[in-house]
Amino acid sequence: MNSSTSDLESAYSACRQLARRHYENFPVASLLVPRDKRDALAAIYAFARSADDFADEPGVEGRLEKLADWRRRLYQCAEGESDQATFLALGDTIRRYRLSVDNLDNLLRAFEADVTVNRHQNFESLLQYSTCSANPVGRLMLELFGHRDPELFALSDNICTALQLTNFW
Repeated sequence: MNSSTSDLESAYSACRQLARRHYENFPVASLLVPRDKRDALAAIYAFARSADDFADEPGVEGRLEKLADWRRRLYQCAEGESDQATFLALGDTIRRYRLSVDNLDNLLRAFEADVTVNRHQNFESLLQYSTCSANPVGRLMLELFGHRDPELFALSDNICTALQLTNFW
């Protein structure tokens, strides 16, 4: 589906509003981020924040189905097939900055684990969870800024895993 410039501007505006109003203290689209990347960061955040909210809803019923639908929409938007605000903006961001859809999909895997895993049985399980929960965020930020070096990804993974483990502790 081709969207108009005004549709895309409205979609990014909706993502920025979600980022501003949410309770998280994550500094989304802060003034420290170059202006040309702020909308992209807001789109990534809106995608992840909404999916995380699905995973955190009370009761188990429907949460995995909502995440599965979010995954379906992710792959559709990467192909330019969306008219929902978050995915319209995210699809544009994916294409404009050549973001890896795998990193976004891994975030969904982590949110699915939030629904299905009550307690990690060992340290390896925590590290595996970080591979899907924290590490993709660092990788997406590197990609957003044009970096795709495996060495930088490895360094980012180390930092993001440490931050995830710190959050758990």
